[in-house]
Amino acid sequence: MRARAVLLLTALAVLAAACTSTGDDEGNELPTEVGDGEGSVVIVSWAGYIERGETDPAYDWVTQFEEETGCAVENKVAGTSDEMVALMTGSDEYDLVTASGDSSLRLVAGGSVQEINIDLIPSWDTIDERLQDAPWHTVDDKHYGTPYSSGFNVLGYNTEVFGDTPPTSWSVVFEETMLPDGESNSGRIQAYDGPIYVADAALYLKSVQPELGIEDPYQLNEEQYQAALTVLRAQRQLIGRYWHDAFIQIDDFTNEGVAASSTWPFQTNVLQAGGAPIDKVVPVEGATGWADTTMMNVNAPNPNCGYMWMEWSLNPKLQGDLAAWFGTVPAVPAACEGNDLLGPDGCAGNGSEDFDQILFWKTPTDDCNGTAEAGSCVPYYRWVTDYLAVIGGR
Repeated sequence: MRARAVLLLTALAVLAAACTSTGDDEGNELPTEVGDGEGSVVIVSWAGYIERGETDPAYDWVTQFEEETGCAVENKVAGTSDEMVALMTGSDEYDLVTASGDSSLRLVAGGSVQEINIDLIPSWDTIDERLQDAPWHTVDDKHYGTPYSSGFNVLGYNTEVFGDTPPTSWSVVFEETMLPDGESNSGRIQAYDGPIYVADAALYLKSVQPELGIEDPYQLNEEQYQAALTVLRAQRQLIGRYWHDAFIQIDDFTNEGVAASSTWPFQTNVLQAGGAPIDKVVPVEGATGWADTTMMNVNAPNPNCGYMWMEWSLNPKLQGDLAAWFGTVPAVPAACEGNDLLGPDGCAGNGSEDFDQILFWKTPTDDCNGTAEAGSCVPYYRWVTDYLAVIGGR
């Protein structure tokens, strides 16, 4: 019930944000220099993105930043993109947010984040060229953040349940089936509780029901959308828990008998480091994923420390450590070389060679993300309300 209430509140905030003015129309000039730090920087992030060695002392990219800049880092962990939008909308409490592609343009359109001056980011030219002008943070040739990380939404599974026959399809979480241990998957699977998960069902349908003609899981006509909802309603009968808190899911895999679930590499990495019988796979149907951008609040109370952190976030050591910790692809290719934690094959293993195959999160619009006439596709606000209904069993 708590997760459902949180999702409802954040959904309402998202819809409210969509009604605000777009962009910076007041002619505000970009800063031309980074001044003295204000003493702190407050970052809204995904779990595992801002580490100071508290979970594992080998992973700490905060302490040195604080020592060198005098900017104390405070971190607010968010479980979904909608929560991030809600936290950043109209707030002067937070400076930065690590926004995924399904929230970044909503933050821009809602006037919640500010254009940044990339000339104040000396390491900008070290960013992967495929990300420098990516459409999820670049609008009308204006940049609204610095790329941070990208990766897959993977299928995590219990190796004691699956033995020598790991799952190869998302069907293990979308359809009732007998697992290799001889028990049903009913009650033993989880699904992400963010509305963007509708795209995961659509991706599955793209493979198993090609007659629907799904090309992009974020651009669904009414027939395709209703088919995805049908899959999700059937899945509802199998779900043990809808998850958005990475650490709660880690505990569920350890103590609550979860056999399989959509997850992030972060959870499986933490579980494996603790000796849990957990592994991950990208199924044959492919996977959705995220490309995250560090964006600055339009009302950021500590903009100088914010700019300092955006520059710091691009150093190869941090990028490589983050990739090793979370199982992601660095935004800075140089991070793939010489990082002891990541190892020589870490970037390839995390999907650096599969960049063009990741179906990155983006906010669905009624004009099919600008590719068709208005009304051709189902917009995100319906994804929000309908997925709430699915989670509620309606």
